[in-house]
This record gives sequence, structure tokens and C-alpha cells, in this order.
Amino acid sequence: MFLSIDAGNSNIVFGFFDPSLGEWRHEFRVETARAITAIELGQKLSLFFLENNLGPGDVSRIGISSVVPEINPVLVECAAIFFGVAPYLINGSSYGKLRVSTHRPNEIGSDLMANMTAAYERFEQSCIIVDFGTALTFSVVDEQGRVAGVNIVPGLKTAVKSLFINTSKLPEVKLELPSSAIGQNTVHAIQAGVIYGYTGLVKGMLATIKEELGRDCKVIATGGMSKILTPLEGTFDEVDRNLTLKGIKLITEANL
Repeated sequence: MFLSIDAGNSNIVFGFFDPSLGEWRHEFRVETARAITAIELGQKLSLFFLENNLGPGDVSRIGISSVVPEINPVLVECAAIFFGVAPYLINGSSYGKLRVSTHRPNEIGSDLMANMTAAYERFEQSCIIVDFGTALTFSVVDEQGRVAGVNIVPGLKTAVKSLFINTSKLPEVKLELPSSAIGQNTVHAIQAGVIYGYTGLVKGMLATIKEELGRDCKVIATGGMSKILTPLEGTFDEVDRNLTLKGIKLITEANL
């Protein structure tokens, strides 16, 4: 199997692609902890493998995208110890053989490059990728596969946590779609503000980007929070939870 590791600010995602089935079969998430060791991470993986009847030998290739540089040595060491595989760590020099190109490869997160690579490989035309993660990002690739640019705003959970941290009376609430856009209590008010507020933000940003591009494009959503904003149903041409994992695989294979 191929293992894509997507290390973000909130979670490290391990996605396993089974070539015999042509699909992503398993996914394992662990909270991103800067102090975690390779041994501790390997222990968590061992338990996951036991629960899913897998063995470390089932993994033959590993690609890593990380936006948390301080944990990169841990991920590389864990791959060597637990799987016996030298992983490929995506970096600014990884994109030369791709159909997607950028003039400033070190300024764009490898996760966003993975998103654009997978989206362009899928549609072969202009794409906007909306990634609902710790940050909410809009990545744009043009019809020639060139990176047009990226927009970044705080993610939904980040916004809720910011309210909780920076106010005295507002609680940290669970992100659920409220019954209306007009809050009837404090929890409802925060949920309505964030859910419907971000719905408007996404629609407005997409409309502005499309107007500036002046051409038709595909819109793809990904990220752990992509299904929270149910009022956005119909806004996206495709919702692909595994988009980043697919891009990591494509970038890794292009460099091996």
C-alpha cells in the first residue's frame, strides 16, 4: 500500500491507498503534538494496525506533506522504525516534474500544492480548491496548471476557539447547523454566526475569484470540516475528503 501522511496544525492524517482495489481503504488521525516522539507515534499506529488487521509490511511507499516543520524528523524517524521505509518529504524542489507549477514553491504549503495537483489531475482545467482545515484556504490553479494564487482566512474551529479564548463569557461550542440564522441563546448565536457567516464568506469569495478569473472553473471542497457547512450544498462540483492524500501520492510518485 501507499501511505500518505498529511501533517497539519491540528491533526496528522495517515491515509492508506490499496493499489489492488484502486481506493483509499483506511484513515488514521492523531492530534498534532509538537512534543510527540517517533516511538509514541509508532505505538499509536501499532494499535490502529491491530484493530484493522494490517501489518507494517503492507506499506511499501510513504509520502509526507507537513506544514509543521518541527515534527518532520519525528515523522521520518517513525516511518523508518515502524515501516522500515525511507519516506519522501515534499519540499520546494518537489514540483518540477508536475503538471502544476508555481514560481514561488517555498511560499505555498505542501498541503495546498497537493490539493492543486490532485484537482488539476482530475479535471485538467481551472480549479478553485476550498480546504476546510485549521485555516480556510482557497487555492487557484489556471487552465495551464499554473498556480494563480491562494487566499487564507481562519478556519471554522479556529474562529470558535478565538471567541472562547478572547472573551470572558462566550463558551467554546460544538459546530452544528442551528435551526435558524437568528440565535435564540448564546450557543445558538455562536453556531449561527459561524456557520451562516462562513457560508456567506465562501460564496462571496468564490464569486469574487470567478469574476477575477473571467472563465469557468471547477470548485472542489476538501478538509475535515468540508461537510459542516450544509447550506453550501450545490456550491461545489465535487467534495473529496481524500484530495490532499491523493496529491501527496501524485507528488511523491513523480519524484521517485
